[in-house]
Amino acid sequence: MTTSADIVQPGGEAGNPPPRRLGGRLRGPLTNASPIRWVGLVGAVIPLLMLLFVLTVLTVKAIPALQYSGLNLITGTKWNFGAQYGAPVKTNGLVHEPGEVFGALPQILGTLATSAIALIIAVPVSIGAALAIVERLPRRLAYGVGLFLELLAGVPSVIIGLWGALTFGPFIAHDIAPIIADNVPDWSWLGFLRGDTGNGQGLLTSGLILAIMVIPIVAATARDLIRGVPILPREGAIALGMSDFECARKVTLPWVGAGLVGAVVLGLGRALGETIAVAMVCGVALQSLPTNLYAAMITIAANLVQNIDTAITDKMDISAFAALGLILLVITLITNVAARLLVRRVSGTALPVGRGL
Repeated sequence: MTTSADIVQPGGEAGNPPPRRLGGRLRGPLTNASPIRWVGLVGAVIPLLMLLFVLTVLTVKAIPALQYSGLNLITGTKWNFGAQYGAPVKTNGLVHEPGEVFGALPQILGTLATSAIALIIAVPVSIGAALAIVERLPRRLAYGVGLFLELLAGVPSVIIGLWGALTFGPFIAHDIAPIIADNVPDWSWLGFLRGDTGNGQGLLTSGLILAIMVIPIVAATARDLIRGVPILPREGAIALGMSDFECARKVTLPWVGAGLVGAVVLGLGRALGETIAVAMVCGVALQSLPTNLYAAMITIAANLVQNIDTAITDKMDISAFAALGLILLVITLITNVAARLLVRRVSGTALPVGRGL
């Protein structure tokens, strides 16, 4: 043990302090928050760097296709991989197979249309299911329904796609779509709902399959959000004479509005990027726009998974697929930014109890 006399020199001058033990040396840096801050900073920067890396790689790979097709890549409706066994030709300094044409408008519209159908159906059903689970169903039944939603979210996409192609799609084409097509009012702006109902592979089936896949995500998230709403505001609203519907509309849902927007964005991300299930029920109409709600179509993700084996041997085809991936990534980023702005606007509103009273 070192005493104060051990660090005093013979002349009475102060000596050097004794060396610190290893534990004392390590205790100082670990007791402050500096390591935690650095770990948090690294954890926050890594996803951003990954996104920038993916965006950069897709942009670089897509440059040849963008130079070759120009604006036609977004506005064109023809997509042809060309003569794979023909002699390569050169256009504007770019070597490509003869007959290659890249117009992605049907794929872009198919992606947006199927996602819109999915959200139109899934969001009301999900929020209604979440309200019923939290506020209406008995505890045991609510637990069972919630467990079913979580299990449904874990079903592989290929299983849902196979069910859609073999069972759900033909059922829609033979039993549901004819009722809609035959009874829709004869108005010009509803003409898209009339016409041949097809064989069950098309826009409507794809949108419904996506809705089935989105519902568990939105419903489970909305359920957890609604459970977090304090009981006092709801009881106060009911005490003021509100019905259960009015209480849900004016108190419960506004209270969790920002979280619900986030849940919808999660579902939208699933719908935009879903691949194999849509590829199995869309009909793969690569070069035409759907003529009605039941016609065959295709999405960006479905084209990628359907034709990657064809494109893998040609650099221009790979570049075109990189451009498709870039378009899909930009669409996803735009929707996420818009959702963030909406969340900021919703979360900045006043407390919901006093609204509408």
